[in-house]
Amino acid sequence: MRKRLNKKQAEQLGFKVKPKNVDGSNPKYNVTREQVRELSVSKDRRVLVIGDIHAPFERKDYLQFCIDTYKKWNCNTVVFIGDIIDNHYSSYHETDADGLGGGEELDLAIKSIRKWYKAFPNAYVTIGNHDAIIMRKAQTSSIPSQWIKNYSEVIGTEGWEFVTDVVIDDVRYVHGHKSSKARTAAKRDMQSTVTGHYHTDMYVDWMFGANKAVFALAVGCGIDSESYAMGYMQGGKKEALGCGVVLDNGQTPISVKMNLNIKE
Repeated sequence: MRKRLNKKQAEQLGFKVKPKNVDGSNPKYNVTREQVRELSVSKDRRVLVIGDIHAPFERKDYLQFCIDTYKKWNCNTVVFIGDIIDNHYSSYHETDADGLGGGEELDLAIKSIRKWYKAFPNAYVTIGNHDAIIMRKAQTSSIPSQWIKNYSEVIGTEGWEFVTDVVIDDVRYVHGHKSSKARTAAKRDMQSTVTGHYHTDMYVDWMFGANKAVFALAVGCGIDSESYAMGYMQGGKKEALGCGVVLDNGQTPISVKMNLNIKE
């Protein structure tokens, strides 16, 4: 499969882009997904890991925080750890009777996610439990997959690759709702593991075996805990606001806390 990149996307992946085509139009490049992956790999891979967003119920300052972190650590690969969209209206749990309707919530979520897409036009997205709600309900209703659009078609993010998990430099990135917390999964599999899902967890932990050392990185989140969709968190632990960075080709995990004053 081939895809077309605009100037910003091409430059992010290492193409030398001329300002304009001869006819004055913006240049486009046809490349395969394999070439995109190769171009995103450098001798020193630096991965930004963005926590649960739950659009449209994310903190509005979380995007700029992630952009700043990407620039500070000179990252060249991006992974969204999942739950980029909340789908509160369609939750299997009790929903807010006064909340947004499905169409309105989805429109706001798409508007929000496209801001993220503009900032990070090429990324992996590990599918979270909230992302998968609509797909799960289609399955329980016996709706054939041919009737269902894929994630990128719905939210307009053709440069993002939606995956169950992804391994980069022998580090596994996975949302965490099925694989357990980062510590548990890393110790069980003896593989460095990065997860999200748990909104009050943010840490780096190391485990040592007979022949190797592995780490567990919980990246935190960017949710707005005061929104009605996050009502289940209110009155409990504070949300762990932050993201993660993995440097040196999978050797150096960093937990990056979002610096702000949280009301007590």
